[in-house]
Amino acid sequence: MRIVVHGQQAFGKAVLEALLKRGENVVAVYVAPEKEGAKIDPLKEAAIAAKLPVYQPASYRKPEVWEEFKALKPDLQVMAFVTLFVPEDFLNIPTHGSIQYHPSLLPAYRGASAINWQIIMGEKEAGLSIFWPDNGLDTGDVLMQKKTPISATDTLGTVYFDRLFPLGVEAMLESVDLVKAGKAPRIKQDESKATYEGRCGPENARIDWAKSWRHLDPLIRGCNPAPGAWTTLDGKQVKIFDAKPLPAKDPKGIAGKMGEIVAVEAEGFTVVCADGRFKVSRVQPEGAKKIDAAEFIAASKLAVGARFT
Repeated sequence: MRIVVHGQQAFGKAVLEALLKRGENVVAVYVAPEKEGAKIDPLKEAAIAAKLPVYQPASYRKPEVWEEFKALKPDLQVMAFVTLFVPEDFLNIPTHGSIQYHPSLLPAYRGASAINWQIIMGEKEAGLSIFWPDNGLDTGDVLMQKKTPISATDTLGTVYFDRLFPLGVEAMLESVDLVKAGKAPRIKQDESKATYEGRCGPENARIDWAKSWRHLDPLIRGCNPAPGAWTTLDGKQVKIFDAKPLPAKDPKGIAGKMGEIVAVEAEGFTVVCADGRFKVSRVQPEGAKKIDAAEFIAASKLAVGARFT
């Protein structure tokens, strides 16, 4: 079967290398164009190392792009982390169509920041779907799904890199096997259960210390490592990455104002929220790298009584 791998970044590279390792006939690779001045995409780098032709169209609506794809005589397009819109007619050019990875249990959490939102919304379980893409946003028939729990300490980074990344590569290989065997299902998504959340960006990641720790804890974890939950100190942004919630036994008896720093210790500082406190151990000051809270304390001369806003 003639396979075209379409994607980008580390996940795309991992899928390509896994297919090549087991001897699949990968005939070409499609990669999103790099921005000016950016490093070469890892998938492109892996494709060049494997001496595979690489295509990087800026749009998939042009006739010449379609003709170029048809000339490859593809049987299956494997889409591993694709961000550009690809029309359904292009997706259907391969003999067996196209399959795509999405890091949620579709139809829930469609959209570009699915993992962030699964954690932020307090879900106890995350997952991935391999589906047959169409003209909609993550709306195509489902081929396969895999699940993984979300613990009380999981972050975006741990859920993705530790579990959904390797599970996704595994699911892609299993899906290719099902397509080759003519046994790949096409399960319609239940639109009554569909949810969509937009991209999780800085506007969604602001910390409101007047809210419950139950709200702030998943927000901080769901934005770690990106986009980074943030607050401000003396008018400058500070991103909070590692913070342990300390729920109050009696929220009415909490001392200190919302966002006030009530303890500064060698291993971190403690901030007041609506019904408890947070012990912060890793941050990123505005315009700087991520650092341990102890280093931040020393550099900023942080003291009890200072207040995040």
